[in-house]
Amino acid sequence: MEALDRLYRSLDARPRPEDVAVLVLEVNQTLTRRERAVVEGVAGHASRWQGFSGMSDDYARPVGAARQVAATRRLFDVDAAVDTEDPVSVLEFAELAGAGIGWDPEHTDFLADRLNREAREAAGVELSKRQYNRRFRMLRRLSAKADRLGRAQRLRSATLRASAGFVDVIDRDRFGADVDAACFVAYFTARRKLRREFSLTGRENPFDQVADVLFARCRARADTDWAMIALAHPVWDVLRHLSADQLGELLGRWSAATRSIAAVLGGVWRSSDVDRATMVVRSGVDSSTWNAFAGAYNAARAAWISCLHAAGLSSLLDGAWPGKAMRVMAADLVAWHGGLHPDTSVWARLPLPWEVLDGTAACTRADVEAACREHGVDPERAGWTAPREHGAIARFRPTPELVHGVSVSDPLWGMVLRRAHVFSGKPVRAEVSGGQNTLG
Repeated sequence: MEALDRLYRSLDARPRPEDVAVLVLEVNQTLTRRERAVVEGVAGHASRWQGFSGMSDDYARPVGAARQVAATRRLFDVDAAVDTEDPVSVLEFAELAGAGIGWDPEHTDFLADRLNREAREAAGVELSKRQYNRRFRMLRRLSAKADRLGRAQRLRSATLRASAGFVDVIDRDRFGADVDAACFVAYFTARRKLRREFSLTGRENPFDQVADVLFARCRARADTDWAMIALAHPVWDVLRHLSADQLGELLGRWSAATRSIAAVLGGVWRSSDVDRATMVVRSGVDSSTWNAFAGAYNAARAAWISCLHAAGLSSLLDGAWPGKAMRVMAADLVAWHGGLHPDTSVWARLPLPWEVLDGTAACTRADVEAACREHGVDPERAGWTAPREHGAIARFRPTPELVHGVSVSDPLWGMVLRRAHVFSGKPVRAEVSGGQNTLG
């Protein structure tokens, strides 16, 4: 079924919820009249602006190394197999190609690591200095590309993990075997993938009236694939349906994800220059990367804690309880909110979470609770020591056109503002591409 295939592909993309609602209507032909009316109420917004949006319906996809590998093949005349989408394979290919000139992938500095004439002669490299340098540069560029590709893939994976859980492990056959569960997972994750909008009310609950209808259909059936739903929505109302083995497997997934993402987050933190007491972004700080991994860590941590609570094992963390990680924010947004969020002070008061997880620093559950009380934060309701509970079911509103988090009136105007760098924190361009349109 074409609609089901498109619904499945949406798991790995960023469609608007209203567009997913259209697919739900095509895929699920057993909706009652009332259920169909609710879904149609949201799907009807997909035709707004004739269905056009100035925002991408996908996350940035890493560009593979096919171009660089092809150039290396021509220069080195090597025909070894290589997966140009796999950074490890690309680096192995570079090492193989460079074996004939004594190239070391661990030492690629053009000034410090090239072989001089005597070293080239000793290594049996029968190339002129110019030809040797040309090959060294090529391998250095290929190595750098493999590194960029790996970072981009990790960043995209973390972004999806934060908003869609482990939907990447759901295969097409399993997805299509339970249409009700499939529709819920696709629609709910589309709601979670909505871009952040600058507001004073906080992030909206992704569980809206359509998610409620689709989830109710899952509850009404005896053979629902709750384990598949739990991969995207690990909350008590889902986890309680899992067998001990299923819950244990999911717990292991989120435990591993929390630790691995925390390790990456620690590396990003060490290379950043952020004031921990305020978490206000400074010029030159890669806030996008930090916020992506911080969001992924917080989502993984929350899911891990939910699974521990569902299994009755939360006491296992009492002696080593990692805190949340705060996102960085612009100074004007902090001022708009009336100052720092209380969670920021709790974050600054506690040991860094990755150091707690790797045993470098000590932090007990009692320490977290004490820090929360010190700054007027409820540790359970704020998600510091317990699964965070969402409020009432949200009412759907059409996906806004955003330019760097700011809602604009229509997609075309949004494209003009985006190209002019408005709201980006960069100098505003007086002219947008084309040379004729100017911002007054």
